[in-house]
Amino acid sequence: MASSSSLSEDLTCSVCLGIFTDPVSVFCGHSFCRECITLSLNSLDQCPQCRATVPTDRMDFTTNHILKSLAEKAKKEKESGKDTEAAVGFCPEHEEKLKLFCITDQQLVCIICRDGEEHEGHQFKPVKEAAASLRKQLEMFEQYTADDIHAIERLADAQKDEMFKTRVRSQQLLARISKQFEEMHQFLRRRENEIKSEMKHKEEDNVEKMRETFQATAVALSESRELKEKVSTVLKITESESFLKSWTEGKSKGALEHVFRPRVNELQVVESSLSLGPYESHLQFFMWKEMLQVIQPRAALLTLKRDSEDVVVSDDGRSLFCKPKTPQVFGYSKSQSTYFDTVIERQYLHHLSAFGASPSFPFHGSSYYSQNPSEAFCGFSASGTEATVNLQTASSVSEFRAGQYYWEIEVGSRNYWELGVMHNLLKYDGVKYAICGPNVTTDLEFGNRPRKIGVYFNCSSKELSFYDADTMTHIHSVSAVCVTTPVSAQINIQHMEPDHSPVTVCWY
Repeated sequence: MASSSSLSEDLTCSVCLGIFTDPVSVFCGHSFCRECITLSLNSLDQCPQCRATVPTDRMDFTTNHILKSLAEKAKKEKESGKDTEAAVGFCPEHEEKLKLFCITDQQLVCIICRDGEEHEGHQFKPVKEAAASLRKQLEMFEQYTADDIHAIERLADAQKDEMFKTRVRSQQLLARISKQFEEMHQFLRRRENEIKSEMKHKEEDNVEKMRETFQATAVALSESRELKEKVSTVLKITESESFLKSWTEGKSKGALEHVFRPRVNELQVVESSLSLGPYESHLQFFMWKEMLQVIQPRAALLTLKRDSEDVVVSDDGRSLFCKPKTPQVFGYSKSQSTYFDTVIERQYLHHLSAFGASPSFPFHGSSYYSQNPSEAFCGFSASGTEATVNLQTASSVSEFRAGQYYWEIEVGSRNYWELGVMHNLLKYDGVKYAICGPNVTTDLEFGNRPRKIGVYFNCSSKELSFYDADTMTHIHSVSAVCVTTPVSAQINIQHMEPDHSPVTVCWY
């Protein structure tokens, strides 16, 4: 027995693609709706299905009652919803079978919908072809989605691992922080006990001296009271012989001045002399200075080397000066010019000696600047525009290869300096601060003017941070990803004359 869906297909008019309405049959045996075949033969006298010629004298068609009965039953089944597949497969507007798929609107349509204005100019595919194409795309999408899910799962696992690593790292850092603070606490507790013990010993020494004086005072007071009582008793005797006898009995024949000598002159109050010296007023400062000797690690003890001929590094490698610029002397003979260089050199050596420094290079005098006149001056040109900054550079002798480093540079009152590592520097130009990276300069909002800058560099993470070293206030941090190790600390200064404010590496 044929199913409802196949029965509906057999009862479908090939012209309107719908279930027969008043079906009739032509002489070739094909059946159509009466209205459909009439309209079709009016335009073309051929069977719409087999293209056989239909004589015009045979257009008086008789209703096929069997097909009509079956078509009416199929329509009733469609309307009652007995055939769910058939109901889904028909256009709700035109009650025509949905045989096409509109690619533009992504929906099933019937033949009448295709020819309507709503879908004018749209692209269509047969349902089976569209379904096959969509199925292929969905299968590919399913595979892509599965691959994406696997990739996301790997990312989730990696993120979970990073979360675990972060927790472990946090615990390690917390333990390290606790250990370092505990070391400082132990040092402070030990020094606290030592200073308290010293205070206790001083207290005992002072009290012991005071106790001895107090005991001597008590003895003198007792003797004086006893003598006073004896004198009072003797003075009560009125008879002269008895008076003298009572006084002289058991007493030496010394003068009264010896007996009644003032004892108070022999005694003196011992005043408290408890003092901790500077610990009493500057205890915290002295403890901080003492802690510098036990804290590890401390600031790196950098020594400097000059990277340009215009700077002077002190003998201890800590201080950086600008070499004075010798002006071009026109019209002087060679001997006169040499004399001029010698005078400048002596003056500069005297200037350096005031700071306890000495030059670590042969002095070239005016000969260097006569060969390099463009580097002799900096600041503003004659036209009033700012000239290129003429920088003198130096770097640390030691290089940073691995680990974490911190050093401090005293910049004093200089109006221009750059500190950091190669390609990543903190700059001060007398007005504002800025971070100078590779081809990028970023101004900073920092209101203070530190006289000492702390620099921190982590070789593994490439983190570079700057601090006001006097208050340990954070200035700025950057990721110096372009820095390759080993790398040296770098200092750039602008020429100033006379140079009364050297840049100095802080040693502790």
